[in-house]
Amino acid sequence: MTTTKRKRFTAAALAAVAVGLWGVEGAGAETPKKPEIIEVAVRNDQYTAVDLGPAGPSLGDMDVYSGTAVEDGRSIGRGGGQCQVIHLDGEKTTSQCLITMEVEQGSLTLQSVWTKGTASLDMAITGGTGVYRNARGIARFWDIATPDERVRLEILR
Repeated sequence: MTTTKRKRFTAAALAAVAVGLWGVEGAGAETPKKPEIIEVAVRNDQYTAVDLGPAGPSLGDMDVYSGTAVEDGRSIGRGGGQCQVIHLDGEKTTSQCLITMEVEQGSLTLQSVWTKGTASLDMAITGGTGVYRNARGIARFWDIATPDERVRLEILR
């Protein structure tokens, strides 16, 4: 085989492989599903601040809390979690937050980084149990640590 024919054959073979891989990748693609929406008020019922290390804000300090998810005046679930300080910059405190929320059909796990005092918090839905065992999505909290706190979960499963 001449060098020119070999180059053409190689180019054609690479193109065929690329088209084949693209076809296999596209064959498994699913149509995006519409997220399940849960929008509830959050009624915090227990809270404690754990001051570790030196007095005052320091790495490792935690806020630990629990509460109830309320929809149309009735409890639809419970949950809780903690935010642990991971970075201090003057008065600015950044924490890593983990929450587990239990509802009738299973539980959802949420995780994010939050700067204390910001108006809202977006958390990744990282999994769960029951019907939510493969869950992902986003949870947005507003009015954190106030009587008006609420959350909207957009769950893909």
